Amino acid sequence: MTDVTIRDLRPSDKAEWLALWRGYLEFYKQELPGEVTETLFDRLLSETKGHDGLVAEQDGRLVGFVHYLFHASTWSTQATCYLEDLYVSELARGGGAGRKLIEAVYAAADAKPDASGKVYWHTHHYNERARLLYDRIGVLSDFVRYDRP
Repeated sequence: MTDVTIRDLRPSDKAEWLALWRGYLEFYKQELPGEVTETLFDRLLSETKGHDGLVAEQDGRLVGFVHYLFHASTWSTQATCYLEDLYVSELARGGGAGRKLIEAVYAAADAKPDASGKVYWHTHHYNERARLLYDRIGVLSDFVRYDRP
């Protein structure tokens, strides 16, 4: 097995990305209309729609992805980075792909001239396996999230 390579998402990745995306939605017990998935993939490839997508590749196959975006903040004059989606296939978990994907987002946040370098993300409290990694490379905040009913 070769090392994991992180690279930009490409149009030719659609079928493999879609399989990973479906695994991600299944993990979080979510169903989305096909139009949402199609729109997301287009946004991830667009230079102007605000989302970015990276993939983890190993042995010529995609084993994970990360989606992120930059947004204005009321607490800074610079943009903040929100890591919205992160997923690594079950077979590749524990092999470093998740860490490399997060570190690639950190690097993108550091490289963006009008950004603060700050990166944040959310996960469910029961996502214990991922939280083992998150606790090593991030700081658990004190914030509690609320959603509109």
